[in-house]
Amino acid sequence: MTTDAAPASTGTTGGTGSEGAVGTAGKDDERARAANIFDVARLAGVSHQTVSRVLNDLPNVRPATRQRVEQAIKQLRYRPSPAARALVTRRSRTIGLITTGSPDYGPSSTVLHFNEAARDARYAVSMASMLDSDPPSLRSAAELLLRQNVEAIVLASAHRGAFEAITTMELGVPLIVVEAGDRPGVRTVAIDQYRGARRAVRHLVELGHTSILHLAGPADSADANERERGWRDELADNGLVAREPGTGDWSPGSGYRFGRALGTSVPFTAIFVANDQMALGVIHALGQRGIDVPGDVSLVGFDDIPEAEHFAPPLTTMRQDFDGLGRDVMATLLSVLSDDDAAPLPPAVPELVVRESTAHPPS
Repeated sequence: MTTDAAPASTGTTGGTGSEGAVGTAGKDDERARAANIFDVARLAGVSHQTVSRVLNDLPNVRPATRQRVEQAIKQLRYRPSPAARALVTRRSRTIGLITTGSPDYGPSSTVLHFNEAARDARYAVSMASMLDSDPPSLRSAAELLLRQNVEAIVLASAHRGAFEAITTMELGVPLIVVEAGDRPGVRTVAIDQYRGARRAVRHLVELGHTSILHLAGPADSADANERERGWRDELADNGLVAREPGTGDWSPGSGYRFGRALGTSVPFTAIFVANDQMALGVIHALGQRGIDVPGDVSLVGFDDIPEAEHFAPPLTTMRQDFDGLGRDVMATLLSVLSDDDAAPLPPAVPELVVRESTAHPPS
């Protein structure tokens, strides 16, 4: 089921408290008002899902863990939302899924396979999809899903700000985030973009390239940030200089503009492009300028979209297992719902697929 989430109306809740409150008691009250379930989780050294289970007196929480959580709640004077506490005790066998950003190949494939894994586990998925990730829209989407009594929420967003927006809410249900990098106190599931990027750059270094440019994805994308970090670190470890990268928006058009604008005053022989669609645009632009790929410049993409092997030339790229990622998200969610304290699944590493867009640099 798909639900389009309209932006929530803005408003303010809460009060300012007594003007005369001073001293330690006033500071403690202020701290109590500011505390949320993530603060409790951090102090107790557990996930926010475990805190939720303790608050609702649900089973499968170890006595020592329950004691740590209760102590943290007392220390922070945490007061949970009654509505959120009521929601978590209901069993609907429905999962909420929030997605943001354009329907690119990678995110769309992950969502498709997550839905299949949920059906296999006899769960329904209620989706809220939006292009933007502004806080009012995200909060509205989460509230809409909570009103449907979802047992958990999965956030699959291309924007870093989406996480910060949703964690300001008292969800009362487990939250799983599909995002590269670590989020303290929250279960994240991802493919290792950093190691994938390093492997892509290492392939070019092993071919003999010493001047390797990078076209990065959007600055607010966690995946793009991790790929750029991998590019920089692999160059540094090989004693090579990282020149200022370009920035695209994942589209072939942005790759084309990057390729057309590339100067020739500083020589380069290879480009690592943050996704395959932008790589297609770069190849087009270089071809128009009479620059041969791979005779003059080698090119590596990322994702291995179905069209990549039919580019001219066929594209060397990093293959991501989106099928496996979707299944891992559901497996993690089931683990969290059962509170079995299983270790987080290690992120998969993309596979290098060598085709005809890379070669030794020209002599």
